[in-house]
Amino acid sequence: MTRAQIREDIFKLLFRIEFNSIEDMPAQIQHFFEDPQTEDDEEEKSHRIPEDDVQYMKRKYENIVSRIPELDALIDSAAKGWKSSRLGKVDLTILRLAVYEMKYDEDIPVGVAINEAVELAKKFGQDESPSFINGILAKLAKSTENE
Repeated sequence: MTRAQIREDIFKLLFRIEFNSIEDMPAQIQHFFEDPQTEDDEEEKSHRIPEDDVQYMKRKYENIVSRIPELDALIDSAAKGWKSSRLGKVDLTILRLAVYEMKYDEDIPVGVAINEAVELAKKFGQDESPSFINGILAKLAKSTENE
């Protein structure tokens, strides 16, 4: 799998926490990996996710979930006039993933995290989502540079 595909799957896992209790998430994660969803051809649908990618996604998912309060606080600080609790679930999930990558994932350059978040917003968000997400992440990137 490409890093973009892995990131999209992590986004889909994170998105599930908006609709499921913390207790239900282990079953949700298991279901996700037992029945991978792809929009493309039938051949891909029958293809299982490689085990090393599964482990990477689970680790990253757990790392992000463990930092949600901190990530939301960073998002709140950059989203003037918006609180994370008021953001659309798609935008919030994309922002959490991107902010985590910008702040904690040393393997991913900040620019790549921003660009990939904008691409996810184009695919899953509303019309305004890409520019909104780009603006929030650019503001966070600038403030991080000044630290």
